[in-house]
Amino acid sequence: MYEIRDNPGASRFETEAEGHLCVIDYRSGDGTITFVHTEVPEAVSGRGIAGALARFALDQAREKNLKVVSLCSYITTWIRRHPDYADLLTP
Repeated sequence: MYEIRDNPGASRFETEAEGHLCVIDYRSGDGTITFVHTEVPEAVSGRGIAGALARFALDQAREKNLKVVSLCSYITTWIRRHPDYADLLTP
């Protein structure tokens, strides 16, 4: 559906939709990844882009055995709605 990629140089997961950049910003280190902010421009919102970014980012965290810290309200809410990802959260 969306071609999502990790852009470690910019510390974000990203995709484009109709020329609009959609991102999840993060910080990583010490076996954790901290999700800071999710942004999908209004022009392309409501299409499931943020959810696709969240799933991709959390799947990457799982693959790399990283614990997740969520400072992003969208990621926190998304994990609540998808409890199969709750095990990734730091205690």
